Amino acid sequence: MTNKEVKILLASPRGFCAGVDRAIEIVEKTLKKFGPPVYVRHEIVHNKQVVKNLKELGAIFVEELKEIKDNSRPVIFSAHGVPKSVPEEAKNKKMFYIDATCPLVTKVHKESERHYKNGRQIILVGHKGHPEVVGTMGQLPKGSIKLIETEEDAQKLNVKQFDKPLAYVTQTTLSVDDTKNIVEILKKKFPDIKASNKEDICYATTNRQNAVKKIASMCEMFFVIGSENSSNSKRLVEVAKNSGCSKSQLISFDTELPIDEIISCNTIGLTSGASAPEKLVNDFMLKIKKYCKISVEEFKITKENVTFKLPSSLN
Repeated sequence: MTNKEVKILLASPRGFCAGVDRAIEIVEKTLKKFGPPVYVRHEIVHNKQVVKNLKELGAIFVEELKEIKDNSRPVIFSAHGVPKSVPEEAKNKKMFYIDATCPLVTKVHKESERHYKNGRQIILVGHKGHPEVVGTMGQLPKGSIKLIETEEDAQKLNVKQFDKPLAYVTQTTLSVDDTKNIVEILKKKFPDIKASNKEDICYATTNRQNAVKKIASMCEMFFVIGSENSSNSKRLVEVAKNSGCSKSQLISFDTELPIDEIISCNTIGLTSGASAPEKLVNDFMLKIKKYCKISVEEFKITKENVTFKLPSSLN
């Protein structure tokens, strides 16, 4: 161990958001009420540590309902939301299901349906293949929603592609800045395009990105604790890089830390994605503490007090 001291700037808010808290609690309470096994379609949230813990309690994770061996057991849909075809399939198979979709994702689903009923074609800003995007696109008939991912995609759109008035919605876990630029292009190209009644990018995504912006330029390295398949965690890395810390990286719970590089720094930044438990943040700091002294300064930009109700079937 060296006498060197590394200062850790800790971003706050960080870690679990209300939607993730609710989804994990739904699995835990379903296991308690109905006993194991309980099936979960897709990872309940994108964090391997969370999934591992729930597996140990008796949750069985599947990608599709056809993988479920016992249709008499409860099945839970993940926080990312599912296409309408999934609950329909569950009903046809007489399965008892509980929907753990984050209420803020459900809001985007409802906005999409509202625009569709008002005779509009929808542009969805999001990442192709992400479960949330698959779920949102699956709320409406095929062809009703056009997905775009980048500013370049937005620039390529033209009026001739659409035979109806337009509206747009966004994935809830995108980069606030990137999405703002894409939306500006859409509004310039299609002045009559309709937006959602309220911002689609969730409060937790925005808060975590703003907290990173506040400290990134003061850091020589920046670490975001989260899983490789976590959209909001990957966006935090991008935000840290764009905000002045080029050496920013994602750290999952089983990643080996670049200790030599960390010890050579005076100041590093640390946060965690909305699906990463606080334990992983503490574990990260304890690992560094084995090799050098640390001091921690927390930067809190706002206090979060959002909570979501559990499904009535668990009361």
